[in-house]
Amino acid sequence: MNKPSDLKGMVLDPVTNDQRYIGHSEPRHGARRLLEGQGTYIDDIQLPRMGHVVYWRSPVAHMKIGKIHTEQASKMPGVLAVVDGVQMAKLCKPWVATLGHLAGMKSAPQHALAIDRACWQGEPVVAVVAETRAQAEDALQHIDVEWEELPAVVSMETALDADTPLIHPELGDNLCFTRSLDVGNVDEVFATADVVAEATFGFGRHTGVTLEPRCQIADYNPGDRRLTVYHSQQAPHMMQDLYCRQFGLSESDVHVICKDVGGSFGIKVHAYPDDFATVGLSMMLQRPVKFVADRLESFTSDIHAREHRIKGRIAANKAGDILAFEIDDLTAIGPYSMFPRTSAIEGNQVVNLVGGPYKHQNYRARLNVVFQNKTPTCQYRGVGHPIACAVTEGLVDLAAQKLQMDPLEFRKRNVIPDDAYPCSGISGIKLEVLSHEQCLRAIEKMMDYPALRKEQAELRKKGIYRGIGFATLIELTNPSPAFYGVGGARIASQDGATVRMDPSGVVSVLIGVGEQGQGTEGIYTQIAADAVGVSIDQVRVITGDTDVTPYGGGTWASRGAGVGGEAVLLAAQALQENILKLAGAILNRPVAELIARRGYILDKATGEQLLPFSEVGRVGYFRTDTLPVGFSADLMVTRHYTQKDYPFIFTNGVQASYVEVDPETGFVKLLKHWAVEDCGRVINPMLVNEQVRGAIVQGIGGVLFEECLYDESGLLRNGSMADYLVPMANEMPDIEVAHVETPTQSSKLGAKGAGEAGTAGAPGAVQNAINDALAPFNANVFDQPITSEKILRALNKI
Repeated sequence: MNKPSDLKGMVLDPVTNDQRYIGHSEPRHGARRLLEGQGTYIDDIQLPRMGHVVYWRSPVAHMKIGKIHTEQASKMPGVLAVVDGVQMAKLCKPWVATLGHLAGMKSAPQHALAIDRACWQGEPVVAVVAETRAQAEDALQHIDVEWEELPAVVSMETALDADTPLIHPELGDNLCFTRSLDVGNVDEVFATADVVAEATFGFGRHTGVTLEPRCQIADYNPGDRRLTVYHSQQAPHMMQDLYCRQFGLSESDVHVICKDVGGSFGIKVHAYPDDFATVGLSMMLQRPVKFVADRLESFTSDIHAREHRIKGRIAANKAGDILAFEIDDLTAIGPYSMFPRTSAIEGNQVVNLVGGPYKHQNYRARLNVVFQNKTPTCQYRGVGHPIACAVTEGLVDLAAQKLQMDPLEFRKRNVIPDDAYPCSGISGIKLEVLSHEQCLRAIEKMMDYPALRKEQAELRKKGIYRGIGFATLIELTNPSPAFYGVGGARIASQDGATVRMDPSGVVSVLIGVGEQGQGTEGIYTQIAADAVGVSIDQVRVITGDTDVTPYGGGTWASRGAGVGGEAVLLAAQALQENILKLAGAILNRPVAELIARRGYILDKATGEQLLPFSEVGRVGYFRTDTLPVGFSADLMVTRHYTQKDYPFIFTNGVQASYVEVDPETGFVKLLKHWAVEDCGRVINPMLVNEQVRGAIVQGIGGVLFEECLYDESGLLRNGSMADYLVPMANEMPDIEVAHVETPTQSSKLGAKGAGEAGTAGAPGAVQNAINDALAPFNANVFDQPITSEKILRALNKI
């Protein structure tokens, strides 16, 4: 007889002596297929009669569209259709991307293809469909659009000036959204504080660079009047709903399939004009149409993020207590708010999160979100967190410096204590349970902080300037309906999972939360294996298909584990209950005497194997005649989960960066990076470490390398991988990751999110490390990305 303890290398539950996958660094079993080149990405899919679309995009930031000459292009070999905005508008309705709970927010109606004006370089104007991509691109060269260049609003600093042209005159001004928050006696506190420090922080626009670009295949079948869309997307049910709304269809008419997705980072959680246009073209032509953005057009058609200018200040007393924060945030979002999540969310998050880890009682924030003639911005990995964290932590360091206090000790003194929860942050955010004090203690020990400071001091005597920077952070995860639903956006906050045992004993998990490389399929396999009671190689996961998976929100806001994982757990536990009931009926024994372990029904008292799952399945599916009258063998269950206890479940952590700055060249060398992350229950430490490291690298990209640079007329100057810098492996430091676990009580699983915290903290930590290295020169740089040129300017070298 095999006993559970016979398995080697597994984590055993100390009470039941049963193997446990949750909490174990289990390799991704689904990775083998990808490593062997057997993945199915959009460009791998070939359908009969499929056409290929390319788009004629606006060559300038703002233009009036005149006559469009398509005759020559239409005669080119293989061309199936040439369609403009007027034709497309007969099929696809325009949209306005606002949210009801963002009071006063406004945006203009937007079309799938521009009609009268194009409002940014890259906005789609004309679609060309041909039998091959090459034929479509050849024909595109023969599109002749008469256009008149219009004044462009480029600088957000002057967007609201009286003499600045209005992008949408019907809106009255170039203001999309404004918000003010004032808590406490801010003016009085700043007037009487012992120390006040202030700075202006700049954040350059940047964008996500996914391995697989945005792409889709729209396939309208006139026979059954049904639309199927193969998508590289994060939220298939959201896209199904949007297609229904924009084209007058019902859910049963639309089928969205997301197979393998080559990265997303938030880039693929929005609805783009060319997205709707591709669907419209398929409906017009009644045949499949494929769109794949090439890397060059991705730079102007994919959303950007992070363009902010923030004036901030902090007040403290001589004892070292933070008394108040104040910020004034100006951010620009392009000519339209992005559909359906809106482009005001990032700035709104900044207001909510500045000062978040600290226990001060006075806070004031102002936010202006303005329109401009640049690529639209929207949610990208971290969504306001990197900005709020860099501002907060930059000000904290300035205050510590003025007080001549060690920056780590200053943070220890001021973070919200671990025993203070649940509580509310100063901006009104609800905090369930965080671990700032424990995280700070952990990182101090992990990096051997005293030894590092000693090394830094010794090297400075030799003319080597190294810096240590910290960033304490909070991250919102597991959002409730209070995030989008309350504003009228049809974005599901819940997710469902269906778990089925097949006759052979194999367990299938069907869930709408997809896989874009972050490992959700892996953790769902672990959760289901534990909750049902089977070996992990007996679980398969099916995601991203609106025809077969339960309705759900998809992947965003670090909700894959906390929301999707909880749905899998609930469904898998319910399935195990049903399996045990069926086994009890087969064995004619009370269910209380049975347990399910590793694909077997065992005697709970002795551990004896009584029945394999395959036999339970055989009887349940094929020999129900042997079961008691009226017994129902339910071997497929569905459960849903929505986090309702808090608007968000917040998680937290701390990061530290060690850098060396050459004052002669301004060159920054990253030496080491540490992160202590508290994401609640850790399901797979290896996957969490991968997520944290990858997110840190993206954060480093924002603080040191990545920026979409525009000229004075609103044209993108560096829209190619030859000119747009992304972090490379040889530029990255070793990244050491550790965990603190404070499980949320809002779910059985106890998991919070982990996908964005690395990006949230890295820019602030690196920024502070650079400024710490520059401290002997009384220089600071708060304009990201922090380039060699900016450092040399701060040092008055150029």
